[in-house]
Order: sequence, then C-alpha cells, then structure tokens
Amino acid sequence: MDIIRKYTENDVEMMKDIWNEVVRSGIAFPQENELDTDSAKDFFAEQSYCGAAFDSESGRVTGMYILHPNNVGRCGHICNASYAVASDMRGKHIGEKLVKDCIVQAEKLGFKILQFNAVVASNSAALLLYEKLGFTRLGIIPHGFRLPNGEYEDIIPHYINL
Repeated sequence: MDIIRKYTENDVEMMKDIWNEVVRSGIAFPQENELDTDSAKDFFAEQSYCGAAFDSESGRVTGMYILHPNNVGRCGHICNASYAVASDMRGKHIGEKLVKDCIVQAEKLGFKILQFNAVVASNSAALLLYEKLGFTRLGIIPHGFRLPNGEYEDIIPHYINL
C-alpha cells in the first residue's frame, strides 16, 4: 500500500532512479541530463516540496513529485510540478495520489494556481488524469517538445485553481 509523504534523504537514491528513468525515456520531461546522487540531493532539496509514494511493505519509493514556483514576483503565486512513477508500478493510481497530495501541499505553501507548462500530447494517462481531477487545458503549443529522435510533438499546458 502506497502512502504519499514528504521525501527524506533516505529516499533520494530511489527517487533519482525513478526521475532518471523518465528523463532517459525522452517522452515526458524536458530535462536531457540524468541526475547523479549528489546532483539529485541538491535538486530535490531546492524544491519547495518533494513528495514520495512509499510502499510500506517493500520499503520502496514507487513514485515521486517535485513542486516549485512556476515564476517569480507578481507571478510567484503560480506553482509547477513534475511527477514520475516507476515503470513497473504504473497503472496502479500512484500518479493520481501524487497529484492529489501535490495540490494539498501547494495550497499549504500558499500557492493559488498549479500550472503544467508542457504536458506532452501523447501522454494520454496524464491527460486523462488531469481532466478527471478538474484541470483546465490552455490550448496546444504545436511542436513544443523535442523527442529523442529529433521529431517534435505538441504540448498542452494545464492549470487548476487551488
């Protein structure tokens, strides 16, 4: 049974592996460089909040998210997040639990809007989940995401009022 909780330093190695799996796939995150242990510690520590899906039976982190401001100053009330679930754990509603927890944590931190800048159009699971949870699609940015083969795919920004 997965519980969503604030990450601890003991989670960093497993979170790094999950994060890097998504980066390596090249189909969801804009990042191209994987994290090593030191850069992962720094990266996760600099976020406003990181959540981990923790399986208490196995002691394994099965998914994670990062939450941070989307902008600064007069737009600093808008936050952004990224979610990752271990490939062998997908389809078990862990992503939904992560997004719901992220919304709660974002509100606690005083953010007013959660915005996703670049939901890749072929990420059908994410698109269905965000629709189910009440996010609003902002339109389509044609060819906004470069795939590993050099081709481009549309992205669909989303937001939800907190």
